[in-house]
Amino acid sequence: MGRQRGIVSSRSTSEVLKLLGVGVVGLSLGIEWLCWVYRRLKPAPRLTEVLFFPCESTCLERMFTSAGDAPELECPCGTSHGASNDTSSGSFTRLLSHLLSARVSLDVCVFTFSHFELSRAVLLLHARGVYVRVITDRDYMSATGSQIGVLRKAGICVRHELSRAVHMHHKFAIVDGRLLLSGSLNWTLTAMQSNQENLLVTDDPAIVSPYRTQFQHLWEANDPALHKAPPPGSGHHKGRGFPRKPWAALLRPVSKQAERLLG
Repeated sequence: MGRQRGIVSSRSTSEVLKLLGVGVVGLSLGIEWLCWVYRRLKPAPRLTEVLFFPCESTCLERMFTSAGDAPELECPCGTSHGASNDTSSGSFTRLLSHLLSARVSLDVCVFTFSHFELSRAVLLLHARGVYVRVITDRDYMSATGSQIGVLRKAGICVRHELSRAVHMHHKFAIVDGRLLLSGSLNWTLTAMQSNQENLLVTDDPAIVSPYRTQFQHLWEANDPALHKAPPPGSGHHKGRGFPRKPWAALLRPVSKQAERLLG
């Protein structure tokens, strides 16, 4: 009897240990699963950054070489080199860094576009296979120094405001459909170096989504295929579906002073 009781007792102990082992494993798996669910459901940290202009000049060559396929080289210039991921670097460096982060698409909706380095960044993204779309104002797209012609020659899709009654006065860009850059800043050298300007950078979907909708609306509304040429003798401007306005020519910048005022 004693031997039988010992055997039963040892069996009971081993079964209890097995059950405890299974329980510990189950508990650890349960905790791991809960942690996975928490990470999935936890809201990702939002990016909110405000940039102000004018800002100090920095060398940009390192950003372009590191963003492209060419090896990064030491720059012999004496200008400061702000790191693209350093929030304390110049506002323009941060702006360029956000633009060059595009991997899928870049939508630009800007009144005037004459800044060479920004044009260089857009051309680089286009060469890397990023789908780029640009909407600009019809009068200022042909202003002195405008980069719109350069973008078009490179094969980038550009549309302009077709109506002569209003100006396309927006200044925003959307990177990969998730990152918004919007503010008072025109894409001109004067705006970057001489004017008091601001730019908000955010990836908050509640803010980005309306801008995406507005860009798509403007893109479709200004499709040249939807606007037929007026019949001869209709009094409309040749090749345009809108009446000629004598004061339209006055809206073009005729001097550097005018460009400075327009930013």
